[in-house]
Formats: sequence, C-alpha cells, structure tokens
Amino acid sequence: MKTIKAILVQRRKNYERSNIAELKSLAEAAGYTIAGQMEQMRPQDGGFQIGRGKAVELAELVKEVNAERVIFDNELKPRQSSNLAKVVEVEVIDRFQLILEIFSKRASTKEAHQQIRLARLRHQLPRAREMVRHTRMGERPGYLGLGTHGVDVYYDEIKRQIHTIRRELKQIRTQRSLHRVRRTNSGFPLISLAGYTSAGKTTLFNILTGANKSVNLGIFTTLTTTTRSIDLNVGRMLITDTVGFIDRLPLALIEAFHSTLEETILSDAIILLVDFHESLDEIKRKLSCSLEILNEIGAGGIPIVTALNKIDLLTQNELDERLKNIMELAPNPILISAIKGINLEELKHKISKKVGDVLTIIVSLPLTKESLSFISELHSKVNSIKTVYKNEKVIIKLTAFRWLVEGVERKVKRLNGKVVTGLQPVSST
Repeated sequence: MKTIKAILVQRRKNYERSNIAELKSLAEAAGYTIAGQMEQMRPQDGGFQIGRGKAVELAELVKEVNAERVIFDNELKPRQSSNLAKVVEVEVIDRFQLILEIFSKRASTKEAHQQIRLARLRHQLPRAREMVRHTRMGERPGYLGLGTHGVDVYYDEIKRQIHTIRRELKQIRTQRSLHRVRRTNSGFPLISLAGYTSAGKTTLFNILTGANKSVNLGIFTTLTTTTRSIDLNVGRMLITDTVGFIDRLPLALIEAFHSTLEETILSDAIILLVDFHESLDEIKRKLSCSLEILNEIGAGGIPIVTALNKIDLLTQNELDERLKNIMELAPNPILISAIKGINLEELKHKISKKVGDVLTIIVSLPLTKESLSFISELHSKVNSIKTVYKNEKVIIKLTAFRWLVEGVERKVKRLNGKVVTGLQPVSST
C-alpha cells in the first residue's frame, strides 16, 4: 500500500520546546512517510504562519523530495492554509487535522465516528463564520465558488449537522448512563485506566482482565472505552480502558469525546499510567499534561495511583534517579512492568485502598429461599466469603468494600437476620 510522503513544519519562539519528534510519531501513526522536516524560530506571520521567505524555501523542499503533503505542528488559520497551499502547491494540514486522521483510522464504533465528525465540524464552524463575515464585508466574493448566498448556506449546514450529531450522541450517552447505573447497582467499584497515549494502558488492561484488545497499533489505540472485571481478595472491581491523552489535545476533541471521557469523571479511582522508560523531561511533561487534562475534564478530585510502567527496561540506578525527581509530581507512585507482570499485585492492593475501606462482618440469616438467593448474589460479588449452615440458619462471614458491607448489613435486617459481629476494619498491611 502506497504511503503519502510528508514534510513536517514547526514555527516556534526561541524559548519554546521543539515538538517535531512527537509530530513525527503522530504522522507515522496516520500512515505518512516522513520526507523532510523544517523548523523556524520567529513570531507568527499572519499570512503564512512561518516567514514568507521560509514558505518559498518550503516549496523548494516539497519539489526536491516529491512530498505530497505538508503537516504543521502549529494551528493554521484558514487564510494561512490557503496561502501556504498556493505557494507549496500541495495540501497543507495542521496538528488538529492530523489527529483527526488518526482518530478516523482507529475508530471502530458508530459513537467514535460520530464524535470525530462532531470535532471536525466544530473545528470548521469558526472558519465558516469567518468566511461569512468576510463575504458580507465584500472582502471575499464567495468561497469555493459558492457565492455570497452559498457561504451562508454552507455555514448553516455545518450548524445543522452539529445539532444532529449532538442529538445522536445524547441518545448514545443515555444508553451508556443506563449501563453505568446497572454497574453501580451491582456494587462494583469502577477504576479508570488513564494516561498519555502509548504509555501501555491497553497492555496493562489486557493483563489485569484477561482481555485481548489490540495493542502495538501506535498512538491512540483506544478510542472507545472497554470495561471488564478484575477479581481481588476483597471483591470484584470494574476497570475501564480509556482514550489516551496528548499534549495540547484540541478543545473540540475533548468536547466531542465528552461521553467517552465521562467514564473517567465518574470512576471511584484512577490508575494513571506513565512510560517510565522515557527521558526524565518527557516523563515530567507527559505526567503534567495528563494531570492537567484530568483536572480539565473534572476528574481532579478522584483518588489517583500513578503506575510507573516499563521498569524492566531500566537499571536500578536509572529507576532511583527518575523516582527521586518525580515524587512530588506523581500522586501515589508505584513501579510496575505490565508486560513482565512486575508489582501488579501491589498495584491492585494500592488501588483497593484508594477505592475505600475494607471491612469484615459476620451475619446470621434464617434459611429461606430469599436468603439463599441473597447468598448466591453475594458469591458473585465478593471473593472473601465463608458460609456455615446450622440449625435452620446460615452464618456468613465476608470481607469487602465498606459500601458493599453496609449494603449487606441493611439487607440482612430486611431478611429478619442479625449482625453477629459488627463492621471491623481490615488491616492494610
């Protein structure tokens, strides 16, 4: 399959970091072959983003390497995209459009496809509004040959499509809410796997749950949340694999994927995965970015355990140095290797403590049909449970999360049973 040759461009100020390496990863994930790259340190040019002379230089590079597309790390205004395309004579896109291309390739559900359409239309709307403004002022006699009336129709059509997609996504969100209510009623706590894209979330998800989600697809393997159960000594939890974060994630994408990110907002605890094999600067940047996005989407107050992944690729000295430098930044850090299974039991224990207190209770129930049904239900929810049948009664000892134990206590009373031994905290050692 033929790939498209592209040139990468970033315009930045001299105190700003280069994003070319991450842009290259994004472009390769979208299927491009990188034929060249160009950086310029200067203030933004209103007409071309880069300087006009640099735009001519870029056109020469395009011809030299036979590039078919130019990809800017910077956000391009409609005027800049149009001016650049005229000079370089190939299509010019920016980082946002590149990310949308990746999302389109990865999307596997109707919801994901609609979310991507919504993000694309929201990105087009202010540009269409600008076209309308210029056309009415007589500065641009129409757009794409549409004429003044055509531009108005184009703008109204974008608004209509946005309204339609939002209505469809609202229906999908309603269905998701019903599933979430059923999960909540089941008494299982919900854990979200979050983190920068390519940190290894899906690999960890597969190992913890026994699932076989696709991995090694590059950036943004996961676009649609997947939830599975995992068993712990104190009971069962539900764990959700979520869409990966990325620096400067466009607001239109965050808003479009709100129903997907909502799983993180409503979780009881978060495992924040970090690729600990990267350079210290990258670790800090991506960890800070992930924490900022969690705050932006309203998940800042949820308990977090930071899983520092891929430690099997580091020496002890490298581990010690990295850990010392991120201790203040990373909430509740733990060193793990998902692929090697290192410290995963410790991770489960740590996240259990963040979800809530673990308590033990002993109750007695009359031996009735309702009691037997209740006991069967408990066995499906709690791993640590013992039952003893004696003289038309059943004695139950169980250890589980506080809210589940408290629910058991209330149900026992409704079934005319009694609490033999009250709620007792379980040692966290």
